[in-house]
Amino acid sequence: MSLSLKDQISSATKDAMRARDSARLGTLRLLQAAIKQREVDERIELTDDDIISIIDKQIKQRRESIQAYEKAGRTDTAAAEQAEIDVLSEFMPAQADAAEINALIDEVLAQLQAEGLSGGAAMGKAMALIKPKLAGRADMSEVSKNLRQKLNP
Repeated sequence: MSLSLKDQISSATKDAMRARDSARLGTLRLLQAAIKQREVDERIELTDDDIISIIDKQIKQRRESIQAYEKAGRTDTAAAEQAEIDVLSEFMPAQADAAEINALIDEVLAQLQAEGLSGGAAMGKAMALIKPKLAGRADMSEVSKNLRQKLNP
């Protein structure tokens, strides 16, 4: 039986403590705090999928921070954010490649065209169908761009 994602993060935190890797330890502790906060707020035990969504959100926040830091010329801070993304990415599932994403988009669009949907209604419905299949495995903003291009050639 494999360890749950929460257990893997806990184990990685202990390893970072033993190795005295303060940068990695700080990132892992922030992640554990976010997980614990959501568990306390919602009074639930989070599943691996819930934890993946938290990690995905944190990665997205750091990408936005990197863009802001680079605009401000703060490359040292942007590099620190990228290091945190690298740590968080270790716990994400394998990323979907472009071919897999495009095939899924084509499949969903064919399904929606069979239902007679097109335009804006198709965009929302398509994203609702695609998102759960690619959660944590693709940048959803890129998927949205690809979908929009295929809907409006």
